[in-house]
Amino acid sequence: MNHLSKIKEQLHKYGIEAMLITSEPGEAYAVGFRGEGVVLVTEDECRYYTDSRYIEAAERQITGCGIQVIGGGKGHMALAHEDILRLGITRIGIQEEYLTLLSFNNWRKALGEGVTLVPAGGLIADLRAAKDEEELALMRQAQAITDKTFAEILNHVKEGVTEQEIAALITYYHMKFGASKNSFDPIVASGSNGSMPHAVPGGKKIQKGEFVTMDFGSIYGGYCSDMTRTVAVGQPSEEMERVYHIVAEAQRRGIAAARAGVIGGEVDKVARDYIAAEGYGDCFGHGLGHSLGLEIHEDPGFRGGCKTAIPAGAVVSVEPGIYLPGRFGARIEDVVVVQEGGCEVLTRSPRELIVL
Repeated sequence: MNHLSKIKEQLHKYGIEAMLITSEPGEAYAVGFRGEGVVLVTEDECRYYTDSRYIEAAERQITGCGIQVIGGGKGHMALAHEDILRLGITRIGIQEEYLTLLSFNNWRKALGEGVTLVPAGGLIADLRAAKDEEELALMRQAQAITDKTFAEILNHVKEGVTEQEIAALITYYHMKFGASKNSFDPIVASGSNGSMPHAVPGGKKIQKGEFVTMDFGSIYGGYCSDMTRTVAVGQPSEEMERVYHIVAEAQRRGIAAARAGVIGGEVDKVARDYIAAEGYGDCFGHGLGHSLGLEIHEDPGFRGGCKTAIPAGAVVSVEPGIYLPGRFGARIEDVVVVQEGGCEVLTRSPRELIVL
């Protein structure tokens, strides 16, 4: 799977003759391969530069792109420079959001004064925002692995088990069920730790009467999944149940508002206004959701500052939460594919409050 033709079609929009792709996710999107390489895309051809560690795998997996091996004193920059001179290219797009100042200056020096580096990261980002059917198939499988992992994890969440143990088991089951790795370090937060949205799993033991929030995802075929579930160990208090049901309803409303063309901030507002109306507006500080794909956090998203219309094919999380500092927290997260007139929910795990 590659997206070279889509990239070529967008070059004119940015007033460039070629796109230089130096990021790992950009490389994966362009040629369907991750090998610490650099991709050069022009309207007429493509070049992929990598080293000997990856050449055999690259030749097996990459199609529609010439492959060159660095070596003999010539690195990525030198090989790219040779092709740029041969093709007479003077304006090259770069992924500015992935380049350090040092890397930018090194590329500018290597390519010479006759070549202008043009910020064009939006070209790749905009294409990646709308997933095609091949990408969606991989993301559905990644989510299926994570759903299956959650079902297994429920057998282990109990009094006396530590947050770290649950996090380790999440990793184990992801790999057992076919993932290449986690899409991010699992979050497991019990009791008062649940009031921290990105709590780091520690040696705290789960106790009866506590919520346990688990936020985790896997990678399959290079694409990410993501989900959060909050469960109770033993009977929760009335306030805990009330908070959980408010979060669940806020999420339901957010999902119902998601559709192609909607402004991301508007979806966030639907869920946020409901939580505020129920008296917990100050307890929901993060955005409602983020896009995901080759990376766990992509754009656009369902958050207050997002004024972008969400395209059909975008895969976005919907994850409202309520956090009461020093007491407990609750978050529920599903991933949806935005479509015309609505969305498809990829997450299959139950949203109802589970009491273990």
